[in-house]
Amino acid sequence: MATSKRRSVLGRKEVDPLDARAARTTALDALARRAHSCGDLRRKLLEKGYDAEVVAPLLDALRGEKLLDDRRFTENFVNYHAARGQGPLRVRADLRRHGVEGILAEECLDAFPDWISHLRRARQKKFGAAPPSNYPDRQREARFLGYRGFTSAQIRTALGFDTDLDADIEPT
Repeated sequence: MATSKRRSVLGRKEVDPLDARAARTTALDALARRAHSCGDLRRKLLEKGYDAEVVAPLLDALRGEKLLDDRRFTENFVNYHAARGQGPLRVRADLRRHGVEGILAEECLDAFPDWISHLRRARQKKFGAAPPSNYPDRQREARFLGYRGFTSAQIRTALGFDTDLDADIEPT
């Protein structure tokens, strides 16, 4: 007895690439679990096997219904990752992986009010309340904070390094 739905290698049902209703159901299921950027949701739907001609109008409809909003996703993403102790460089790279780049990402990163306090909180959680007492400890903390995605200017400010190195212009 042959079944109408074939199974893929992973055991998932194959989808009809032109089934707009199934694509919408899949998109809504994904959005019910967590917020997605438009690029992220597009990628997921295409990977599941839906046709690009079905996905594009679906994403437009979801944006029109306010179920998919890149600005809201980006603002929440920046707030969440900053609260976890990640800096703007790392958050920007993670946003790029989710398909959010350009002006929107920069606006949301620039609008975040207090990177320095989050940097200090991440440093204190890892190294304790006492400031670094010697140069090797400062360097170790600076490397850690750099890995977390904070800029060198933010790190120097928080650790008390010479902030004159931040000047973008040469003295005349």
